[in-house]
Amino acid sequence: MNKIVKFVVLPLAALIVVVVAIGAYVAATFDPNEYKAQIVQAVKDKTKRTLRLDGDIKLSLFPSIGARVGKASLSEYGKDQEFASVDEMRVSLKVMPLLSKELIIDAIEIKNLRANLVRGKDGKLNVDDLTGSDKPAPTAKTETSPVKIDIDHVTLDNATVSYVDQAAGTKYALSKVNLKTGRIANGVPGKIDLAFNAQSEKPKLNLDAALKTSLMFNLDQQHYVLDGLDFNANGTAAGINNLAATVKGDIDAKPATKELVVSKLAVAATGKPAGGGDLNVKFDAPKLNVTKDKVNGEKIVLDATMSDAKGKTLVKLEIPSLDGTAKAFTAASMTLNIETQSDGATMKAKVTSPLTGSVDAEKIELAKLTATVNVNNPKLPKNPIDATVTGSAAVDLVKQNANFVFATKFDDSNINGKAGLTKFTPPFYTFDINIDQLDADRYLPKSDPKQKQPEQPIDLASLKGLNANGTIKIGTLKVANVKAANVRVEVKAANGRVDVSPIAANLYQGTLAGALSVQSGATPVIAVKQTLTGINVGPMLKDAANFDSLEGKGNLSLDVSGQGHTVSAIKKALSGNAAIRLTDGAIKGINIAGSIRDAKSKLGALKGEKSQAASQTEKTDFSELTGTFNIKNGVAHNNDLAGKSPLLRLGGDGDIDLGNENLNYLVKATVVATAAGQGGRELAELKGLTVPVKLTGPFSAPQYQIDFSGIAASAAQAVVESKKEEIKAKVQDQLQDKLKGLFGR
Repeated sequence: MNKIVKFVVLPLAALIVVVVAIGAYVAATFDPNEYKAQIVQAVKDKTKRTLRLDGDIKLSLFPSIGARVGKASLSEYGKDQEFASVDEMRVSLKVMPLLSKELIIDAIEIKNLRANLVRGKDGKLNVDDLTGSDKPAPTAKTETSPVKIDIDHVTLDNATVSYVDQAAGTKYALSKVNLKTGRIANGVPGKIDLAFNAQSEKPKLNLDAALKTSLMFNLDQQHYVLDGLDFNANGTAAGINNLAATVKGDIDAKPATKELVVSKLAVAATGKPAGGGDLNVKFDAPKLNVTKDKVNGEKIVLDATMSDAKGKTLVKLEIPSLDGTAKAFTAASMTLNIETQSDGATMKAKVTSPLTGSVDAEKIELAKLTATVNVNNPKLPKNPIDATVTGSAAVDLVKQNANFVFATKFDDSNINGKAGLTKFTPPFYTFDINIDQLDADRYLPKSDPKQKQPEQPIDLASLKGLNANGTIKIGTLKVANVKAANVRVEVKAANGRVDVSPIAANLYQGTLAGALSVQSGATPVIAVKQTLTGINVGPMLKDAANFDSLEGKGNLSLDVSGQGHTVSAIKKALSGNAAIRLTDGAIKGINIAGSIRDAKSKLGALKGEKSQAASQTEKTDFSELTGTFNIKNGVAHNNDLAGKSPLLRLGGDGDIDLGNENLNYLVKATVVATAAGQGGRELAELKGLTVPVKLTGPFSAPQYQIDFSGIAASAAQAVVESKKEEIKAKVQDQLQDKLKGLFGR
């Protein structure tokens, strides 16, 4: 033993003393600051980036090789713009492990780091040249010596990192980043203590967050463990103000093999949505084991409540237990309860189904889904409403799609169809719905004419992120009191716009074909293009607009658009054109021919004009009626009305105010030759007479005004014209008699 000490240990100790002495001497006499220019140039040559070293450089050689750098910065690739900077940075490596190809970092300490990460529109990061991501992957023949990484500790003091995604148009900033870690090494647990502030304008984000946990990772096995996870965040995120969120528990994950072990996981969040109210969410998973051979779990519960000034929404999801394998697992039941309360109305829904799935295939299925729905709203014509929905649902995480097949008896309607997601990000919805009959007016709130409620603005914000494509077919439909059959519409939604095209239906003994589009934005825009063929226009106008002043059968066309924040505003902003061609109809409320006949018999007693209320028992028949309308700012102007009847020819000029539902129109009726027994002697004597008829007032109660003085003047003129030849003949006869007497002949 003494010999060992004498011939081995002592010489080794002496060698170490000499090495330490040499290292100390070199560290004391060597000044790396004299080589700043060479260092800067080397970085420039190697990385095409500019390094600035404004602070001092200090070296240490033993027992750790290290450097402490003062204020320094690094530019963007090939530019002078700053990429990152520090006020102070220290890195040191242990010497002896390097001889065994082990990289053991004694410490990484950084103060006031500032870095700007940018993802360009081409998807590349501005650090790809530093990390080697822009270089081709090594070939299979490339051999690399394994390097063991072991860091004693890492410290970040007041770091700031910004991230800009130019393609997505987003910008995030992490500030006040403070990090302290224990040992970081493969397979070795180490403490993590992290705090930061996260901010963003779009989406709105301002969070103070803190994380404390013990982290263990094994990069070779892709194994990650978080013990004693304690995360909390406070601030604004996801449209929630005063957000307070916590996550606690233990997580053991192996992503490569899809294995996960969770215990005592508890997630909680409270806050106030941007529109006002309160949010309270809790999620608990006491135990969940997903391994290669076994899947089991205890009761999983999600409980959420959201309230605002208008009401409250409660959601509760329960899965009592899970059992099976990674290839196939089951839950005997899954229960989802939803309840909403708003403005005196309540909706309760309960969804139940056995749950099956596969971790390997990444699928979840609800094969026997049953949902019961109860709606209680005193404002609805039909109340309460109960329905039961049956069907199935499935989610495929690999293919990123989901589908739902359903059938239900809803009131008097039989409904079936399917809906789904063809991709999750961004979500794209599809649907195909069939309804045998639907009276939508039963489910629209009743309006009290005695209580005028302020008109609600149109909210199309939900369209901005909506992507959808689907078809709806309805056997018979009633909506807004309009009745239709064999309705088929195709819907497409994208980029804040919804197009319903084509629209096809049978209604009022004719057909409808057309399109509708709705565009969200600062001001909503709606456009309608419709062609109605063979329509019985009287019942349709009565049902649609309570306008009961026209009847007949024929064709209508409409091509208009408008914008505004309310329905009334859109109607008052409508612009476009329309046309009408009707046969065998009537203008209701006035019998022009009868009024002219009556006026003729009373001309001696009538002077001036007289307004009369329209009477639904009176009407002016026509065999043909045509006209076109130019619509601007909600007012439809017409100047080419042409109508024919056995007694009259009709023309017209005037406005129909769609926005205010008012008439201001002048009909010009010209008496024509009458068939025996139709117009009577009075009209026969007024052949060629044109009578102005003024139509005014609201759609619901129009008035008409006939210019009786005009009739009198026209009638007198007609008498003069008819007597003119007779007087002329008598004068000629008398003149001839006088001449004969004068000349004796």
